[in-house]
Amino acid sequence: MSQSTLDFVEAHQADNLNHLMQLLRIPSVSTDPERRADMERTANWLATRMREIGLSRAQVLPTGGHPVVYGEWLGAGPHRPTVLIYGHYDVQPTDPDDEWLSPPFEPVVRDGHLYARGAADNKGQHYVHLAAAEAFFRVDGGPPVNLKFMIEGEEEIGSPNLDSFIKQHADMLACDTVLISDTSMLTPTTPAIIYGLRGMTYMEITVRGPKQDLHSGSYGGVAHNPLQVVVELLAALHDGQGRVAIPGFYDRVRPLSEEERAEYGRVPFDEEALRQEIGAPALWSGESGYTPRERLGTRPTLEIHGIRGGFVGQGQKTVIPAKVVAKVSMRLVPDQDPVEIGRLFEQRIRELAPPTVEVEVRALSHAEAAVIERDTPTMQAAVGAYKQGFGGEPVFLRCGGTLPVVAMLNEILQVPVILIGFGLPDDNGHSPNEKLRLDSFYRGIKTSIFYMQALASQA
Repeated sequence: MSQSTLDFVEAHQADNLNHLMQLLRIPSVSTDPERRADMERTANWLATRMREIGLSRAQVLPTGGHPVVYGEWLGAGPHRPTVLIYGHYDVQPTDPDDEWLSPPFEPVVRDGHLYARGAADNKGQHYVHLAAAEAFFRVDGGPPVNLKFMIEGEEEIGSPNLDSFIKQHADMLACDTVLISDTSMLTPTTPAIIYGLRGMTYMEITVRGPKQDLHSGSYGGVAHNPLQVVVELLAALHDGQGRVAIPGFYDRVRPLSEEERAEYGRVPFDEEALRQEIGAPALWSGESGYTPRERLGTRPTLEIHGIRGGFVGQGQKTVIPAKVVAKVSMRLVPDQDPVEIGRLFEQRIRELAPPTVEVEVRALSHAEAAVIERDTPTMQAAVGAYKQGFGGEPVFLRCGGTLPVVAMLNEILQVPVILIGFGLPDDNGHSPNEKLRLDSFYRGIKTSIFYMQALASQA
């Protein structure tokens, strides 16, 4: 590796930070219809930046929703591997806005961290690879591998159009390996390679009772309150041992091997530090028989995300609501079928629902779980790159989150998918005061350079 490539990165830290801050200023909230123009603006910014860096092709391609940004450079030649780098330019909503210490779309550096919505999830992480590519273009005339970028705009809403996009453009996206940076390291000095991701089924329950909101003094005791019904339904979805109480839910769960459990036991883990990170009085015991580390990434879960209905304003209002809506998701592990789990969920809700209300159950999204082989050459290249970039031996972990694209790319393109992230567990990716550690950002750029060089040397 030419040392001048790394020198270029060191000398242009301020430029890379400035470009990332430009990207972060665009409020690309995919779930908000009023932000559609901002989504288009973000996609166009990325395509323009790809061309400025040196990619020979950069396009904003339409989907059934928000567009995908595609870029490529194939100048390394057919004898060198082709790497497809995935990221997403859409971000989570910012509420509650009053908990941000600085405006979410006005990036600011505090105490060595860059604060803004999207800093870690995922603009900062995918920009790492654009910055690495630029260093190669400026110093060596181009990277030592062929590069393709696919940066989508719907990851935060379940990637509803990505599967069809990948199938439609499979020839364009053909590659030897996929690289994704949308995960976290264990600590600032302990990188983590994610070899497993949970899938997800996201459900919505609507319970309708009276034809209109009622006065509780006039009708309480005879009109079954939909809020009470929803609370009782949701409470029945866990048993006393923390297990999900849906018949058939665990039937297909792939158990951890003894080797995996032993390896998890060797990974440094501080329960008290986790409790402080969460900010709760104590950790929930969760599903019995499994450690907190195992429950974080290797076991399926069910979570209640919100209940809408009735009165929650200031003061009081004695109302029996006509309709209540609840949102529930289930994180799934390998071999669980998201569609089947959705059917089992609906079946259980209908079994539990009383005849005094009408119940509608709707699936909002599905995503497959994924497990990645760990002993491939591309995985070993990632191990070496992490060690060079961060100076520490990476650990292998399963992640509790969901990246629908991993299973899609693995199934459609039939190539290995490598997950090396540069965030940290406390980066607040879906919360106020999202941040990215600047040292991790700069080291991430070098790690990307090392990874491309390692892949090229395998050719």
